[in-house]
Amino acid sequence: MSVYKGLVTVQTLAGKPTYVDITDKVNEIVVASGIKEGTVTVISCHTTCALFSDEYDHDRTGSGDLFLHADLNDGLQKIFPEQKDWSTYRYPGEKHFEAVESWPDAAAYLPGGDRTLLWNGDAHLRATLLGGSCVFEVADGKLQMNGLASIFFVDYDRTRERTRKAKVIVMGE
Repeated sequence: MSVYKGLVTVQTLAGKPTYVDITDKVNEIVVASGIKEGTVTVISCHTTCALFSDEYDHDRTGSGDLFLHADLNDGLQKIFPEQKDWSTYRYPGEKHFEAVESWPDAAAYLPGGDRTLLWNGDAHLRATLLGGSCVFEVADGKLQMNGLASIFFVDYDRTRERTRKAKVIVMGE
């Protein structure tokens, strides 16, 4: 059995969840691996990010989101509302703030000491609910997806723009 590893990097937006279709990038890694039969696992490197497969639905909202993603956001908003004040969630607590404030790069997370920039409890919970990895079939040297199915990487942390990563591991013969 052979193992091949790759990395997908995406840019996320501030102010709303960012969904990115990474299907083509994952397939490029599968093809580069030279593996003909096996599986490919895609793993988020971040605790506010999730991975899932769904149909690419073609229709978009006025703000550019696919309808299925907008519907998913609406449903998740009912389960885990956006954190807008100190009473929405227990997280982040005082000890977490103190830990972040002690980091050498604390200013990157708390510019000007603004603790509200860590109000992302909803993002962690949403990502936990959806999951941080997916496994797909590799056959004939290509990623096997059904019809309109796509692989979506989503970052639910809307506090700031970021560069996010997903590891891609291809295993097989």
